[in-house]
Amino acid sequence: MTDKNYKNENLTVRPPIVAVMGHIDHGKSSILDYIRKTNVVSGESGGITQHLSAYELLHKDRTGAERKITFLDTPGHEAFSAMRERGAHVADVAILVVSAEDGVKAQTVEAFQKIKESQTPFIVAINKIDKPGADIEKTKNNLVENEIYIEGYGGGIPFVPISAKTGEGIPELLDMILLVADLEELSGAKENPASGFVIESNVDKKRGVSATFIITNGTLKKGMFIAAEDAISPVRNILDFSGKIIEEASFSSPVRITGFNKIPPTGGKFVSFKTKKEAEAYAEKKPMVTAFGVEKEGDSGKKIIPIIIKSDFLGTLEAVSKEISKIEREKISIKIVRKGVGEISDNDAKIASSSGGAMILGFGVSISKEALSIAEKTGIIIKTFDIIYKITDFLNEELTRITPKETVEEITGRVKILKIFSKNKDKQVLGGRVLEGIISVNSNIKILRRENDIGKGRITELQQQKIKTGEVKEGEFGMMIESKIEIAPGDIIEAFSFVIR
Repeated sequence: MTDKNYKNENLTVRPPIVAVMGHIDHGKSSILDYIRKTNVVSGESGGITQHLSAYELLHKDRTGAERKITFLDTPGHEAFSAMRERGAHVADVAILVVSAEDGVKAQTVEAFQKIKESQTPFIVAINKIDKPGADIEKTKNNLVENEIYIEGYGGGIPFVPISAKTGEGIPELLDMILLVADLEELSGAKENPASGFVIESNVDKKRGVSATFIITNGTLKKGMFIAAEDAISPVRNILDFSGKIIEEASFSSPVRITGFNKIPPTGGKFVSFKTKKEAEAYAEKKPMVTAFGVEKEGDSGKKIIPIIIKSDFLGTLEAVSKEISKIEREKISIKIVRKGVGEISDNDAKIASSSGGAMILGFGVSISKEALSIAEKTGIIIKTFDIIYKITDFLNEELTRITPKETVEEITGRVKILKIFSKNKDKQVLGGRVLEGIISVNSNIKILRRENDIGKGRITELQQQKIKTGEVKEGEFGMMIESKIEIAPGDIIEAFSFVIR
């Protein structure tokens, strides 16, 4: 695959960009961990990938030549679907990871759809073959059942059985990646100014606005200027995937640049220029993009709970917002009134206190001392999290607590009146038969005549087989009722209790 704007005479072979995709806990990060011989997994909160991350490695192909491969590690949690979509779009080759223990799951299918929509060539990695419960043949059939037609099973999609734990099949997987890349004829022009995609962006407390890019063509050098939509930055320092400062970077490399005037939108394209004037002219033609915003309110008739969200990266902000927006209650509605990237600031706290006591939820961010002070004085809630599903767990618990309660009548039993034994002022002794439920002493009752509610009362005494009892579950029995309504044979008595919901 080549860019139409490349100068053909200057084309050279470009290393493949590989997106690793699949269901949560199927071993995507563990595969990279084994390949890199470092611990990718332990560096992620909760052992799951919650950011789109990029890594480079070298692998000797079948000829013995050392070749570079760039990997994109995408999160498997359902909330990060947009990140997976970006990963598939940017990548030259995708790896669809499927556990040999669990088979195809919901996010496996979703990842497959993203790959198919992007028309990215891909390889299926059947992982965890070392596990006692692994069943490779069953997994293959499971793939076919989900219309993922691998080689030998009605299709041409290559697959490799692997173990991210033992390393079995990993060399073969890397060989397959390079083979697929060669078939795609990936190339680029090093002499061109660098261009590519924004894969993540955030606000660093010390360094300011930063972004991670994948270069798909050209070379980026110190002293150049970079523009992503309407965000621009001078290229003072180029950080490679390991955080090392480098002088320049070429295609397929992940790099990090700091010093933008605003947050570059994730998933968008970037272009580099030799002069600031050129970068500014490019940015002026692009639409205004901001990571901060105030959401419109709606859902009138419901109690509105305003929420401010702050996240460490723009990509995770997107995922958190999506996850929160899925929470629905009949009597209460969550409204994201403000969202942004970076530390929870005093300004956030001021807005929260002036927005009817909005909650501030942070993901992977710190809280400023000023914000904490305002929270203590005003009583606003500020909570931070490091795992996305903990946010929804907290919100569900909080919404249950603050949802307006109402008292309703709940029918506990029904009786048909058979006989009237006596009446003394407001007290009546009656005989009846249980139609359904349980009849208890001190139960409140409704008196129904021809299905019409004619009044209420209370059961003060119960007898069955001439023995006093606290409740009657079936058969005929006697009862004393306090009521101003004169009850007649054929009437229906409904016993009920008050329940708070």
